[in-house]
Amino acid sequence: MNFTVAIVGRPNVGKSTLFNRIVGKRISIIDDKPGVTRDRIYAVVEWKGKKFTIVDTGGIEPGATDLMTAQVRRQVEFAIESANLIIFLMDSREGLLPADEEVANILRKSKKPIIAVVNKVDDYSMKTGLYEFYRLGLGEPVFISALHGSNVGDLLDKVVEFMRESEEPEYDESVIKVAVIGRPNVGKSSLVNALLGEERVIVSDVPGTTRDAIDTPFKYEGQQMVLIDTAGLRRKSRIKEDIEFYSHLRALQAVERADIALVVLDATEEITEQDKKIAGIAHESGRGIIIVVNKWDLVEKDDKTIYRYTENIREELAFIQYAPVIFVSAKTKKRVNKILELIRFVMDQYTFRIDKIALNELLEDATSMVAPPTIKGRRLRIYSIEQTGIKPPTFVLTVNDRELLHFSYVRYIENKLRERYGFEGTPVVLKSRNK
Repeated sequence: MNFTVAIVGRPNVGKSTLFNRIVGKRISIIDDKPGVTRDRIYAVVEWKGKKFTIVDTGGIEPGATDLMTAQVRRQVEFAIESANLIIFLMDSREGLLPADEEVANILRKSKKPIIAVVNKVDDYSMKTGLYEFYRLGLGEPVFISALHGSNVGDLLDKVVEFMRESEEPEYDESVIKVAVIGRPNVGKSSLVNALLGEERVIVSDVPGTTRDAIDTPFKYEGQQMVLIDTAGLRRKSRIKEDIEFYSHLRALQAVERADIALVVLDATEEITEQDKKIAGIAHESGRGIIIVVNKWDLVEKDDKTIYRYTENIREELAFIQYAPVIFVSAKTKKRVNKILELIRFVMDQYTFRIDKIALNELLEDATSMVAPPTIKGRRLRIYSIEQTGIKPPTFVLTVNDRELLHFSYVRYIENKLRERYGFEGTPVVLKSRNK
């Protein structure tokens, strides 16, 4: 499960400073002027072996009526809705203000777990003056200095402790976990319903659930699978960026738990930047990918329509050339059953292992056809290749000098692997090490 933590509070309490301290990079803009962080920014971080997504938000100004502040508040509400845990940040120097109490009321209504955090505590001998923050009734606050990093580790310990308490049992390795991702209104839920409505699919009578996605375990021709359907928006917004951010984060949360991602496109619309971003999440996460073009029943066709559509997809989503494309209609259920067959096929590719002897024979053939490059008078030597993992298939080349291994030659080796073994629907990861 991808765990999401949102940093929330009124303006100028140090949310961006804390975010940057946790992430370790200066990503957010830090400025003394209130309202500088207007958009939500997020990053995936790791603490004590646990990965989670941290979200920085604009400051909430309760009761403010100007348009920008209203937009910030709406964005914060979306961040809260998508979070598993909220860090509620306050400022020790200004003390507990009525605005903090109003923010606390907004957070309580979300019914999400909250860690109260008091920032800018540089002198712990003055801690007795901080007891007013206990009045909020949100448990014992964590006192930190985001600027200097003091007690931030303690805060992260509390985050990880909460993560461990809320963990759900993992699925067995034999279960194929499938995330259904795509921008709003491409027909994800209709596709899930169509998939589960197939005659040969047996749906579990005790569906699992998580906070951020709806899990439906089922069996298809003897194979246990689980569909991870990203939860829909609970409130409407006219601000495009809100919906894009929210669906992007939902896709990240679903993909992190999956083996294979169904990237759903709308056949009646052009491929958008958001489609590319969502497909990129699956690719960068190293998941198996199937491109599902939905609403195919609404497209006027001739004998070249599929060819033209496929060519366009290959051009627009060039970074996932390996992903098979299937054209379906969730409404009429045409070809929907083929998706289930394709999931099994891609899973076989995603978990495929190659014998070491066969791998090195392939390497010998490849290097004899196209010799490794020479850079500044030094020739690259590749001594061996071995497979070190699956999900996705991962290989390591042992070389004389990694700096001589140009990405174009790595791509050449990858293409040779794909020519011989397929690997359709899965990324192939090639790493290197010096002998």
